[in-house]
Amino acid sequence: MRKKIVAGNWKMHKNAAQTQELLTDLLAKIPTQTTAEVIVAPTFVNLAAAVTKLEGSAVAVAAQNLHQAESGAFTGEISADMIKSVGVNHVILGHSERRAIFHESDALIASKVNTALEHDMTVIFCFGEELKDRQSGNHFNIVENQLKDGLFHITASDWEKVVLAYEPVWAIGTGETASPEQAQEMHEFIRETVREAFGSAIAEDLTILYGGSVKPDNAKEIFSKPDVDGGLIGGAALNATDFVAIITAI
Repeated sequence: MRKKIVAGNWKMHKNAAQTQELLTDLLAKIPTQTTAEVIVAPTFVNLAAAVTKLEGSAVAVAAQNLHQAESGAFTGEISADMIKSVGVNHVILGHSERRAIFHESDALIASKVNTALEHDMTVIFCFGEELKDRQSGNHFNIVENQLKDGLFHITASDWEKVVLAYEPVWAIGTGETASPEQAQEMHEFIRETVREAFGSAIAEDLTILYGGSVKPDNAKEIFSKPDVDGGLIGGAALNATDFVAIITAI
């Protein structure tokens, strides 16, 4: 039975007080019995406070990135050990904003994946095509290459610590959303690509999230598709009411 997950990527939003306010609101509204695992990813400076705030709850905390090195002269960077030391065991890697704005290559992301797995962290691995790729009919090739170049070097046992997050870049923060049929088509392709390389057992157990302008009014239809196992949520995760509505749509 595949794990259902709804993760909220807060990106560069919410200061310390606002983080506490949102988490308080979320804890008050989230159902005590939910079928989905819930994860929130505040900014680095608020990770420790979020862990403390959510202690004893069913909500986990993720970092939005990490550096591939264990330590060293990397001003402004954060290591896996630092993240783990404040009680965070999940990390988002390969997000399209990291790829596009900060020029992270597949090779660099693969190195970060290695570091996270070496520290027994769960990786939420993001990938997806740009609008020009879909318009040219190259979207399957782009997704396959990102997946293979970033992840296919890992061992079979490593897949237990990997969650995939398919995010079509043209649908992130644009208000555009892949149709439920487009999401299912790509998720099915992704699962088959993993199946061909690592076998059916790993492919069937693998959680594949959809990300890209998921909202309370479209979440249920998207999540109803057989190969969509939840969502990586951006803007809607910054509002507890909207985020909980998405969680309960699973």
